[in-house]
Amino acid sequence: MKRLSIALGLLSLLLGLATPSTSRAQVVHWLVVDDIIGPISADYMLDAIKEAETAQAEVLVFELDTPGGLMDSMRSIIKGILASDVPVAVYIAPEGARAASAGTFIALSAHIAAMAPGTNLGAASPVAGAGGEMDSTMASKVFNDAEAYIRSLARTHDRNEEWAASAVRSAESLPASEAVEQNVVDFIANSPEELLAKMDGREVKMAEGKFKTLSTAQATIETKTLTQRYKILSLLNNPTISYLLLMLGFYGLFFELSNPGAIFPGVAGSICLILGLLGLQTLSISYAGLLLMIVALVLFFLETQITSHGLLTVGGAGALLAGSLMLFESPAPFLRVSMQVALPTVLLSLVFFGFAILMALRAQKRRVVSGEEALVGLVGEVRKTLDPEGTIFVAGEHWTAVSESSDPLPVGVSVEVVAVDRLTLHVKPVSS
Repeated sequence: MKRLSIALGLLSLLLGLATPSTSRAQVVHWLVVDDIIGPISADYMLDAIKEAETAQAEVLVFELDTPGGLMDSMRSIIKGILASDVPVAVYIAPEGARAASAGTFIALSAHIAAMAPGTNLGAASPVAGAGGEMDSTMASKVFNDAEAYIRSLARTHDRNEEWAASAVRSAESLPASEAVEQNVVDFIANSPEELLAKMDGREVKMAEGKFKTLSTAQATIETKTLTQRYKILSLLNNPTISYLLLMLGFYGLFFELSNPGAIFPGVAGSICLILGLLGLQTLSISYAGLLLMIVALVLFFLETQITSHGLLTVGGAGALLAGSLMLFESPAPFLRVSMQVALPTVLLSLVFFGFAILMALRAQKRRVVSGEEALVGLVGEVRKTLDPEGTIFVAGEHWTAVSESSDPLPVGVSVEVVAVDRLTLHVKPVSS
């Protein structure tokens, strides 16, 4: 009997070792999104979704703080969230954060939508791409499309469709407490730990009508950070930084064209120009504005080659200011260069290019100090009578000279060099 008990115990132990454990430590991936919604932010958010799926994370949390952004990028992010195999939670945080415009759409598309105290969401009305007014037909199309889209997102997770529609139609916004009361978001969480505790046990609707119950009470948070590539690209996602890099690139190229062989201005300018153009690629820009800025650079350069008495400089400054204001096609302040940045930059450019042009003009008018041409205008002394040919002493050397005077010039007479013909100087007597 004792042997039988031992055998059964060993058998149970072997079966336990052979049977894989069904329990595993739950992990929640956490990514802070404090950026304009654009192609760059869309790329790293979609990459985070793929990484969470590969790691079989329990939940992916986007800690969101955004003023909004581009509609196309927003739709790409929402498609990724809706198709994700891992539940996605949008947590509008920290206190004072917002999920405005495109951020509201993203929050409503998430399986879990939560807010920190002192945050808000809303103001999701679409705006014209170039910052102008849309005609009534186009406005109706754009608003109807956006309203239908945000209603469908709210309906997917049983959220308040009517308020979602009003966020588009009337640009309404809500603070955290009212958003919970009106069933726009699920709950308020004061901290990441409270967020996990309140998510635990909730059933969320996944793709293809499937449901999943979240188990996050004992989950550990794995914070994800952007790669260096995305950090750099995220900086370029800022229109002001892209604009300033573009201007630095123009400065560098101008210096290199004005002073060929300087090397450093050309290299630094080329790098800044490439980075600036890369930033413009991720934003909605006006090619007319970019062309005006290029025209300004050409006019500034031509000022150093053509005497226009400053007209080309003034024209270049006007083209630069117009191009700066037209460069980014968005009425939203965070998606264009503000007047507070554009105007000082243009004034600084005007001073910079004006100084460079003045120095170039002075250099052109400066007396030649080397070579044969440097002798013209110098005064020397006759050492061998000029009749009309003889010898003079000038610039510390004896030169063969030819007098332009009809009378012979005796030794000791002062003469002025008026021309140089190879090794022969043409001179005239200096008036007493």
